[in-house]
Amino acid sequence: MDALLTALADPARWRLVSLLAERPRSVGVLAQLAEARQPQTTKHLQTLERAGVVTSQRTGQRRIYALRPEPLRELAAALGHLADTAQRGDGPRAAFDRYGLSLRAERLAAGEPGWADGRSFRFLRPLAERPELVWRHLTEAALLARWWTPDDLRVAELVFEAQPGGRIVQEYRDAEDTEDLGPVAGRAEGVVEDVRPGERLTYRLSPRLPDGGVAFTAHVGLDLRPSGTGTDLDVQYRITDSTVDSADFIAGIEIGFGQSLDKLAATFSAAPHTTDGAERAANAANTESPESTVSTDTRSTK
Repeated sequence: MDALLTALADPARWRLVSLLAERPRSVGVLAQLAEARQPQTTKHLQTLERAGVVTSQRTGQRRIYALRPEPLRELAAALGHLADTAQRGDGPRAAFDRYGLSLRAERLAAGEPGWADGRSFRFLRPLAERPELVWRHLTEAALLARWWTPDDLRVAELVFEAQPGGRIVQEYRDAEDTEDLGPVAGRAEGVVEDVRPGERLTYRLSPRLPDGGVAFTAHVGLDLRPSGTGTDLDVQYRITDSTVDSADFIAGIEIGFGQSLDKLAATFSAAPHTTDGAERAANAANTESPESTVSTDTRSTK
């Protein structure tokens, strides 16, 4: 496939392929129709033949070339598969497009400080687990690290002290940047306000701009209510202190935080042993450190 793509990438060779699609032709005729010198045309045809897209045979003093359609059909199928993968309705491209629309709208709206103050979002998620276990996933760093980022990011550093006045630090990187070679994708710092185990958790969290300044402050309240199948999680998300430079952050709240909550819901929908394993990891982390803190490999650190 690589050889085929390289061969077809040259405009002169693509012209020859187009001519041969009409009918087999000799080197001399192809050179005339392509308005090129015959030695150059011969070299291009030899490249196409090595790539398998044309075939030739000698007839008297002439060499006749013909197009082989099979490689083109295979290429078309491969390109079609790539297009279908990118276009699937629930895939990453759909989220990318939604974010792009939101981004343009928020940038237009961000005319002065405080432009987004009072904006609020609400997220509702039915979770297939009891409130006590849901609470652990909301407050223990080893469990938080498993879901508290959008789909394309991963936790690089996480501190969550689940007590009034407790410190929150969240830093994340690209999910595929496993060696931390790229820049930090985002960082936020905040403080826990209200803690009612198994019932309600509130905190303030401020994403940081590249220069270290505050983009905005998110006031987040999470209410847990027992249900017949587990727990109903009700999240209220309100913005204050919005700066002009916060538009890119605010544009991603609905999509990004929604993806995070979907990951949390998926955790509880998985097989029971998956959740049990997460509990064991959290227990091990909490045994090592009294603080709820994880590093890039989700192990607890001081």
